[in-house]
Amino acid sequence: MPVLRIATRASQLALWQANFVADSLRSLDPELTVELVHVTTTGDRVQGEPLRQFGGQGVFTREVQAALLEGRADIAVHSLKDLPTVPTAGLELAAVPARAPVADALLLPTGHSGPASLAMLPRGARIGTGSPRRQAQLLRIRPDLVCSEVRGNLDTRIRKLDAGEYEGLILAVAGLSRLGWSDRISLILAPPTMFPAAGQGALGLECRHGDEATIRWVSQLEDRQTRLAVDAERAVLRTLEAGCHAPVGTWASWKSPETLHLEAILIAPDGSETLAAASSMQGPLSQYGSGNALDAAHELGANVAHLLLKQGASRYLV
Repeated sequence: MPVLRIATRASQLALWQANFVADSLRSLDPELTVELVHVTTTGDRVQGEPLRQFGGQGVFTREVQAALLEGRADIAVHSLKDLPTVPTAGLELAAVPARAPVADALLLPTGHSGPASLAMLPRGARIGTGSPRRQAQLLRIRPDLVCSEVRGNLDTRIRKLDAGEYEGLILAVAGLSRLGWSDRISLILAPPTMFPAAGQGALGLECRHGDEATIRWVSQLEDRQTRLAVDAERAVLRTLEAGCHAPVGTWASWKSPETLHLEAILIAPDGSETLAAASSMQGPLSQYGSGNALDAAHELGANVAHLLLKQGASRYLV
């Protein structure tokens, strides 16, 4: 029985995700041995600075991928929203498991009751988020809010919130749920109030191209509906040539077993203008095995991106 080595960052959330994948693999065969290989990434080393100062693209994935390419690991587990949309030579996205909730959430300091909407936040409230996507969407609704950079593990960010550094904090529901912080959610920020990042809530499992033995194990964790949805979302970013830190939100949802609907928005950094586009694809999932459905998902994302470009999206992607 083979030993499968999973490369992962050593953050709390990354380790939860890697252990989730390890347990899922072990459930396929109790005799399978799965080990974790801890990797420190650029994003982990530069906690005090905004990620966009370091290029943004791949700051949480590059070193994890290197562990695969150098043969120190067999599988890389990523938060899919952090994985660049341009494939890395020698690697392939072998599986995307079922997705967690895609929405963002507003957290308030301990002892504060949750607002019914963002409109009820105090004027000029300081909101902790370093994401240009979240910042732009907040400012679209509340131009008076002050968005401040916040980095670190979830517990570190929440501790800063409770210490009074912020009046509110924006985090992904998926991460909060995975680490047991759901009780701190004051308000769910779902579309159309706030659109998530491409791939938010999903995991991406990479393997070396040609490592068929490992790919056979990993591919059993694939969720077809999730894969098609996130591929469509990521195709929007790829066509726009936008990184994961661009002010772009996109959400693909299944309206029926055969209808995938994709929406995307691009917002001026100060929230003053919003570009929006949407489209749908239809077809049975039985097409998936031939690759036709994946091609259709990519085309769906590209079409939505071109609709944004026709509205002048390029001026916000410099």
